[in-house]
Amino acid sequence: MKRILTVLALMVLPSASLATEMKQAPWAPEAAAYRTTLFLGNLNPVPWQKIRYNWENPANGGTVDVPALSRLNAAEQAALRTALAAKDRQAMFEAATTAIQRKILGHLAAATKNMGTVEAESDVAQARALFRAFEDGIKAADPDASRDLNLAWLEIKSALGFRKALGTKALDPDVDQFAEARATIETYLTANYAPADFANRDRLSAIPETAIVKGKTVDLPATLPPGSNISDQRELPRLVLQFEEAGEDEANLPLVAYGDMLFDSAEIFGNPARELGIACSTCHNRSDVNRDFFIPGLSHRAGGMDVDSAFFNPLFNDRTDDHLDTPSLRGLRFTAPYGRDGREPSLRRFTRNVIVTEFAGKEPTPFQLDALVAYMRQFDFLPNPKIDRTGKLTKLALDAAKRGETLFNTPFDGLNGRACSTCHIPDRNFRDGKTYDIGSSEPPFPGGTATAFETPTLRNINFSAPYMHDGSLPTLASVVDWFNDSKSLGLDDVQRSDLTAYLKAVGDGEQPYQVFAGKDSEFRLAFEELTTFASTLNTLLPARDAKHIAILVDTVAPELAADADSMSNPSAHPMVHQMSNTLQAVGDAVATGDWAVAETHWQEFQSLQKQYDDKIF
Repeated sequence: MKRILTVLALMVLPSASLATEMKQAPWAPEAAAYRTTLFLGNLNPVPWQKIRYNWENPANGGTVDVPALSRLNAAEQAALRTALAAKDRQAMFEAATTAIQRKILGHLAAATKNMGTVEAESDVAQARALFRAFEDGIKAADPDASRDLNLAWLEIKSALGFRKALGTKALDPDVDQFAEARATIETYLTANYAPADFANRDRLSAIPETAIVKGKTVDLPATLPPGSNISDQRELPRLVLQFEEAGEDEANLPLVAYGDMLFDSAEIFGNPARELGIACSTCHNRSDVNRDFFIPGLSHRAGGMDVDSAFFNPLFNDRTDDHLDTPSLRGLRFTAPYGRDGREPSLRRFTRNVIVTEFAGKEPTPFQLDALVAYMRQFDFLPNPKIDRTGKLTKLALDAAKRGETLFNTPFDGLNGRACSTCHIPDRNFRDGKTYDIGSSEPPFPGGTATAFETPTLRNINFSAPYMHDGSLPTLASVVDWFNDSKSLGLDDVQRSDLTAYLKAVGDGEQPYQVFAGKDSEFRLAFEELTTFASTLNTLLPARDAKHIAILVDTVAPELAADADSMSNPSAHPMVHQMSNTLQAVGDAVATGDWAVAETHWQEFQSLQKQYDDKIF
């Protein structure tokens, strides 16, 4: 243990390189492929082609761009290929699991032979990286073993010793300690991840075999496969809200403010979305589109996913791999009907469908739907000085765009005598509220009827690439080419360029991304939003509305604490945590029915906000 403490002491020495928050480390390729296999193997139907691709190509989230299959030995490759060819889910699980276990043990054996060398350190690092594939399953099912195994990994690292460098004292390898720790790890992994016979698994997971055999109920946290990205996109879209443009403060609009909070809250969804922290704003970032959103197996490309798969709501599973591109919600009040296929005429009904049907949430209350709709109806388009109120180009547009405007309004035989503007009506925000089968999707079976999709607005489309319902076309120029080819429009190169210039002109917008300077940081933006959400307590507390207060507190209090890590003024961290704790105290008092104490804590929160406001940035 003394050696371990020495290692830990060296690890926590101050370092400039640790001054910023560290991102999650990439996965070892085999571990990334394994965890993705577990995720995909639980979808229904199992996407066998995607699982095969996952092993035969560089895995999402891997440390290096090499196929995971190439890092397995011949026997392991053969076992996995045989299982995949047979579409045998259990055999696939067993082959992949034992391959990871053997790789870990192989690296530890190699480290034993090379004790005292750089190679041994590398082998231990690779073994530990592969162990990550099983780690959360062990922690959830067998916390005592998880603690013992983590201690064993520390002992192994400590037993490697240190080479003398930068004035530190060299430490010789401890062969006995290494062997003892290695035995602890090998014994557990052999029993649980390479048993003589695996129990049949209805749901694939990294839960250890002994827990499965005992029939132990395990609360395994929801996870996404390596390479997933559900964080906000790098450049935050500018949010244009109708009331702000009119000079009104959201705190004076409690219904809108509460809807704003719900839009950012995972609490209204069911699991696994709630547990993963997925909210409306995860995909529809600040009313626009989160172009970085990606979940391997559900997303064909970033910025969308298959919303009716078995993952978020098995009951809603249509058993079809149909990725949909996430639409922008800018100008939402002008863009009915809703859904890519225009299936919902009402924003209220569509919102309820997303909560209950797509993400398995509980039936929302009328107040929740009122609030969400009130907030989303405030979304507006980015101002665009290149078009006037009727959708016509202004003098600010380029000549090419003006020539393209003429083409846009020209009827074509390939469009059945209609023009582009017949459906994308300029003075109706470039849409007509109807659905059409334009040939962008295939019928579900020979002779069947293809899905019709609603006419999307062209306003602000410069910032919502890729295009079409499935995001299959990367640029506006490719959209023009697709229509020209599929509808035989007969446009030459110059005309296609002019039409593209026109689309870019009507699709433009001023200041599309949020600008930060000085104290106007991402944290400050989040802080002001969260405290505005909290201001709805001025309405909810007098109404004794415990249900909606609980959702607010469960959303805002932890988010305040979590966001503190992104502050540029670290000395104010304790202030933010104090505010978070005070808000949580409001929720705790409401939960016990002590409204007087809740009111006292709310007054305290508001006082702290005024006291600390200038320091929190």
